[in-house]
Amino acid sequence: MAWSAENATRAFLRTVKMGKKAKEPDMSEFISALAAGSNAQLMVEVCDGVAGATTLALVAAAQQTGGRVVCVLTGLEELHSSKQVLGKEANCVEFIIGDAQLLLLNDYLGADFVLIDCNMVGHEEVLRAAQTGANCRGAVIMGYNALHKGAWWSGSRRSYCQLGMGCRL
Repeated sequence: MAWSAENATRAFLRTVKMGKKAKEPDMSEFISALAAGSNAQLMVEVCDGVAGATTLALVAAAQQTGGRVVCVLTGLEELHSSKQVLGKEANCVEFIIGDAQLLLLNDYLGADFVLIDCNMVGHEEVLRAAQTGANCRGAVIMGYNALHKGAWWSGSRRSYCQLGMGCRL
């Protein structure tokens, strides 16, 4: 996966412009720059609840790379709330309700950027599915809300960033 500083910068700036909707703009800007800089084409986010600032970050990255954003949700209520929160940007997201593990291993096999909400019950299994099904050219798998989640990524090459409620790469 080749790094593009130009894509990272442009996605970062797009996210700043979307920032008034973001709860944690520092983390969102970082996510957007990382996804766009990595030239991600298939970005999958697994949400514990309602899509929000992190989804907007992926939308900004996708607008820069020409990629697509898929958001995996747990139910219809979360879907309706997510569309309301995202406003017109919701049209840039493919929402799906289902089992994140199975979706990552089947429908979204080869995703090159996966974003996982660590507040979700079973996030460890979703991480393993993302690692198994990730793009073999090198994928970025990132967990957010990872503060105080311990060593759930043992055996992986990883980094921890203190942004918002913490994220792990």
